Amino acid sequence: MDTAAVSDQAVTTLKIRRYDPERDSEPHWERYEVPYEASDRLLDALHYVKWNIDGSLAFRRSCAHGVCGSDAMRINGANKLSCKVLVRDLGPEISIEPIKGLPVEKDLIVDMDPFFDAVKAVKPYLMTDDHEPTRERLQSAADRERFDDTTKCILCAACTTSCPVFWNDGEYFGPAAIVNAHRFIFDSRDSGAEERLEILNEKEGVWRCRTTFNCTDACPRGIEVTKAIQEVKRALIFRRF
Repeated sequence: MDTAAVSDQAVTTLKIRRYDPERDSEPHWERYEVPYEASDRLLDALHYVKWNIDGSLAFRRSCAHGVCGSDAMRINGANKLSCKVLVRDLGPEISIEPIKGLPVEKDLIVDMDPFFDAVKAVKPYLMTDDHEPTRERLQSAADRERFDDTTKCILCAACTTSCPVFWNDGEYFGPAAIVNAHRFIFDSRDSGAEERLEILNEKEGVWRCRTTFNCTDACPRGIEVTKAIQEVKRALIFRRF
């Protein structure tokens, strides 16, 4: 962005929650005046701060097109991807903070290891009883459609870190792990459904969900997260999948 053109552009205020463990005893808020154009996304505004005002600002980003999921953060109190929201839609002052429930490493960067550990625990990969096939494992369109919604997960953690249970219980698997289990539990080619269901039947598994729908609202891919969780609960009760 051309800084010489600032006077000809609209300006917004980014209110960013900052924390540097090497300097700060507690997180604090800092404000930055940022010019923007109608097409600018919040990620562009964050880049402006980092490249023109304060190079120490830390945040994750990669593809900038809503595919990698690395730039999930709390924006005006709701989990979103900064690359998918326009500055002009967020108001004259925009509050930005790290997603909740995971340890903050610096500024908007959190430790994602607990999140990925929970996802790995549900074994989100195809498990089969037969030998390696000599050709592709075929599946009908109807069977594929059964779990189509949960294949969309990009592991951004927006759903899990919007969950009040997860905020208060670091052992809860969380919505994203259940979504990734769902994707394979209902896959007609998979043989590991019972094993995954038993994992999710544990104390910190699927029964900790309180159906607040925060996760569904937060998902940037439009996955019906709460519906998927309820389907896993029904599979546990009726053992039909």
